[in-house]
Amino acid sequence: MNAAAEARRPVVLLSAPDAGVYAGAAWFREVTRAAREAVPKAECSAILDCGNDAGAAMAAIRAGVNTIVFAGRADAARRLADIAAQNGAELLTERPAAILDLGASFFATAEALRRRCLELLGDK
Repeated sequence: MNAAAEARRPVVLLSAPDAGVYAGAAWFREVTRAAREAVPKAECSAILDCGNDAGAAMAAIRAGVNTIVFAGRADAARRLADIAAQNGAELLTERPAAILDLGASFFATAEALRRRCLELLGDK
């Protein structure tokens, strides 16, 4: 988020696969809220991956998550997309490709992560 603010570029915070199932929508909503509050100058959106779990996707809609990935049955996806739209959210049926996975850099220093992110964001 600091690198995004520094580069003046928007970023997308994409959850781990199936995070809506095992971590939950409220957790994701609060983590992304905290990130936005910590770096208010950063422009970001967030996507919660709920895998093929319709219940997790519904919980995400109820929790106010704006963008949700649901990879389950097409008929369930259509119903969930309609419910999401009625609640000002968007439902994706495919997980977007990640440009940078910070999980592989778990033990990196904050400065090393900032530099790596700036490389990808193309510091202005």
